[in-house]
Amino acid sequence: MAGQALMAAGRTVEHGQVHSLHSYFLRPGDPNVPILYEVDRIRDGRSFTTRRVVAVQHGRAIFNLSASFHDLEAGLEHQIPMPDVPAPESLAPLYERLQPWKEELTEWFDRPHPIDQRHIGALPWHSTEVGEPYQRLWIRADGELPDDPLLHACVATYASDMSLFDTILAPHETNWDDPDFMGASLDHCMWFHQPFRADEWLLYDTDSPVAAQGRGLARGFLFDRQGRLCVSLAQEGLVRMRTRTGA
Repeated sequence: MAGQALMAAGRTVEHGQVHSLHSYFLRPGDPNVPILYEVDRIRDGRSFTTRRVVAVQHGRAIFNLSASFHDLEAGLEHQIPMPDVPAPESLAPLYERLQPWKEELTEWFDRPHPIDQRHIGALPWHSTEVGEPYQRLWIRADGELPDDPLLHACVATYASDMSLFDTILAPHETNWDDPDFMGASLDHCMWFHQPFRADEWLLYDTDSPVAAQGRGLARGFLFDRQGRLCVSLAQEGLVRMRTRTGA
């Protein structure tokens, strides 16, 4: 929804590139029903443009996004350094690492996957040990994309939600298969700093500084192969444990 809503917003903008988005997941979506994206033209400025998008399904709002677009310009520059990690070519693709669980994954394993993921270290879903709240992996679109900056931003938005939440669970004994665990994305924010291509390798460096009051926070940074910090992210998720009943 975030990627599609950003595309809907961007198609109403005459100049500038997306520089930030702030979104909230309000209700569960139904994958079998089309989503209507309503775009509100909040402001058209000389260098900044703002849009608000509401995703509607079954007559109710299920997602809300605010996006800002900015004309590229010169200014002060600095960034944190890119971590020193193995090259993506030296890491096995996700489908190879998931071969031992092919029979369990069945339909998921056989269908096409639009994002190529190369995890550094243990896969977060199959680790049996409590670890540190950090995760790194390389990601890219599985195929060549047109030269459209908006499309590349939307693909990165889509891909950024695929592993960020796992960082919140890393230091805990629970996982997605735990029947007492309830997890869901609550909000998702992104800031776009540099032009990039989503069909070229991006290092996804993530951490989770805190989890409290049934919510966990995760942060992410996308670096290109040249070491430029292209995108920063933050996501808050519901990390609720159901109370067991009975004797």
